[in-house]
Amino acid sequence: MKNFSSPTLIERYFRQLTDGCGNGSCTNEFCASSQNFKPLDKNAAAVKALELFKNNAKLCDLHIPKKDPSSFSGVDRQINVRYISIYFFYKLPLLPTDIHHLTENNICMILRFCEEANDFSAAAQAIGRVFSNSDCLMKSFIREEVKNTKQLHPQNHPNKQDESEMGAAAAIPNQDTNEILDLSDIKVDINVIRRVYERILSIDEIQGALVDALIFLTPNLELDLEYLDVYETNPDYLNIFLIVMENTNLHSPEYLEVALPQFCKAMSKLPEEAQARLAKIWSQFGLHHIRRMMETFQQLITFTVVSNEYDSDNIVNDDETVVAATKCLKVIFYASILGGEIDVGHNEEEEEDFDSEELSLHELMGEERIYKRGPRVDPLETELGVKAIDSRKPLIPFEEFINESLNDVLEMDKDFTFFKVDGESKFSFQTCPFILKVITKNQGLYYDNRIRMYGERRLTAFYSMMQGREPTPFLELKVRRDHIIDDALIRLEIIAMENPSDLKKQLVVEFEGEQGIDEGGISKEFFQLFLEEIFNPDIGMFRYDEDTKLFWFNPSSLENDAQFTLIGIVLGLAIYNSCILDVHFPMVVYRKLMGKKGTYQDLADLNPMLFRSLKDLLEYTGNVQDDLMLTFQISQTDLFGNPTLYDLKEKGDQIPVTKENRQEFVEMYADYILNKSVECQFKAFKKGFLMVTNESPLKYLYRPEEVELLICGSRKLDFDALEKTTDYDGGYSKDSQIIKDFWEIIHSFSEEQKKLFLQFTTGTDRAPVGGLGKLKMIIARNGPDTDRLPTSHTCFNALLLPEYSSKDKMRDQLLKAITYAKGFGLL
Repeated sequence: MKNFSSPTLIERYFRQLTDGCGNGSCTNEFCASSQNFKPLDKNAAAVKALELFKNNAKLCDLHIPKKDPSSFSGVDRQINVRYISIYFFYKLPLLPTDIHHLTENNICMILRFCEEANDFSAAAQAIGRVFSNSDCLMKSFIREEVKNTKQLHPQNHPNKQDESEMGAAAAIPNQDTNEILDLSDIKVDINVIRRVYERILSIDEIQGALVDALIFLTPNLELDLEYLDVYETNPDYLNIFLIVMENTNLHSPEYLEVALPQFCKAMSKLPEEAQARLAKIWSQFGLHHIRRMMETFQQLITFTVVSNEYDSDNIVNDDETVVAATKCLKVIFYASILGGEIDVGHNEEEEEDFDSEELSLHELMGEERIYKRGPRVDPLETELGVKAIDSRKPLIPFEEFINESLNDVLEMDKDFTFFKVDGESKFSFQTCPFILKVITKNQGLYYDNRIRMYGERRLTAFYSMMQGREPTPFLELKVRRDHIIDDALIRLEIIAMENPSDLKKQLVVEFEGEQGIDEGGISKEFFQLFLEEIFNPDIGMFRYDEDTKLFWFNPSSLENDAQFTLIGIVLGLAIYNSCILDVHFPMVVYRKLMGKKGTYQDLADLNPMLFRSLKDLLEYTGNVQDDLMLTFQISQTDLFGNPTLYDLKEKGDQIPVTKENRQEFVEMYADYILNKSVECQFKAFKKGFLMVTNESPLKYLYRPEEVELLICGSRKLDFDALEKTTDYDGGYSKDSQIIKDFWEIIHSFSEEQKKLFLQFTTGTDRAPVGGLGKLKMIIARNGPDTDRLPTSHTCFNALLLPEYSSKDKMRDQLLKAITYAKGFGLL
């Protein structure tokens, strides 16, 4: 039977039934040469030939050379095909009921006959019937080794099955022959499915049948999964979703209206165990296929959002299609993570919780749902055993999972409520933070922080009423400019020891001896001055790298842990009070704050020279031991620049680095630099940070690079965007000549002068998350021409600009103001 395609095999069965094999002693009951065979007319023989082919029945060896199928005359061949084709199409209404699942073989057979008849209605009906039935589709395209394992009939020798598959494979070329998939976890043959789709999706009748079948199939899938727990009883149910998602036309308009939304609703009903299994399977498919699936769900979300109008009564959270597609996109998100570079180890020890009595009070007041403690846990993360923070480099960049259209219509105040309170009854997109922009997440974090501040005020009022003491609704910090570190350290240390929950109150700073009510601006200046002092190299708490312009913890610092705890508290307070800080930490600091230890890869931005040296060591092709002469003892410099030795292993100076252990050496070297050498300092720093943020959804919503953006703001300053969003007051407008002159002056400034202007006007030289276009600056008229300098209210991002008589005068006055201004009440 080797090297024969499906139609040729059917012809041989037909010839065997009508003419026999030519062997007078044949015992095959389905051969005309057998003495026990009952003669059949040609119509009956055509029916029986198809049945024998389907069952892979015994086929006799021919003993009549002239009747070999390969030597059939043109007339003979036409007659055979005609009889079989007549049966095939006359039996059209019954044909789909005869096919209970699809294989590459029977699809090839059907398509061959349809092509000869130039009518694909039979194929559309057969394929549509299987794709509309969950049981039939689940049993389709099963891998051959799985079928052979399940049952191997005595009359079906394995070679015969292989031969029939060879014929099918010849009909549909394999486009993925170079792709190696380790998919032992599934029973369907992915490459066969892809070959079949490639063939049938170009046929309009079959394409329409697939759309209709999916529409018919998906409601039943949804019911099965929601009410019958079908996956628990039959894990092969997942085959359906694997088969459907290989359809490369799912993003096309005919699917987007009904079929794909219904399919997403069904898929979103899969239990976490099944979704995790899908993510693991798809993670092996490679970038091209994962990206296609990601784009399919993204296109559905975008199509649905732009096709609808949302308002306060009809919010996007209530759109079942968008919600279901987002849940499906989450599976692809984790598949992208699993398929990329991940680091599931190297986790920092969890810090202790900072319990306080207020929680019980919240419970008494019925607010325990709002004031939940502890980080949220994504059940799919738990099932997979991997988190977004574990991803070093996903297959698809995280940014591509953000959906701009969804972010534009999402009402974060309502979404936050669903996230914190009504999570069981309402869907919150914050449970899928990968789809949100950082600025959208910031709105949610802002609501969370403000509600906690408001809650602390209520608690303070409650305590004051019960204990008869004066209420202190704010975290009040009174400091002297020339003793800012000492004053802040003493005050914050007392608060942290006596009542850490006070750190959750709104920060109000007062500089001793200065006028000014802190509505945000004084706090901004406090943070700036504090950081200038704390990062001063003379203090020795941090080391500064001239090449990278980054600070790192000084392992030899003489300062106690309380100082580092204070810095952590300040970073947490900046996030909690929506202030941007001018800090320059490497990314590994934020990764460690989010729970990951530093590894060799983190040295790339902290110490590029050391990273390259270790990389060269790993890639060295010569004799590592003799040529490099390294040991497991390394040298570092202390606070005073003196060299100190450290053994990475016990008696490390006696253990040479070889080709076999160089990977271990590199890992231990990086672990020492990033973790062990600064363990005490960083632990105190993180403790302070968590005192403020331990109840925040920060860790759940943000990735390390987003936390850096949240704390430090953006270094990219787009003053064109700032100009477009600036408001005017006091008689000025964007068409006023002085305003036109003002913006010409600003655009002509150097980068350093622009930073000074931004510092003068807003209290920071960084752009907020989202860029300067998100900064609402106000320019107000401050009287007629005068020799007074411009002034500002940094609390409100307001610039008070007199109506100067000339452009040159305005430029001079602006430069004086931004260069020499410092403090409150000086101008």
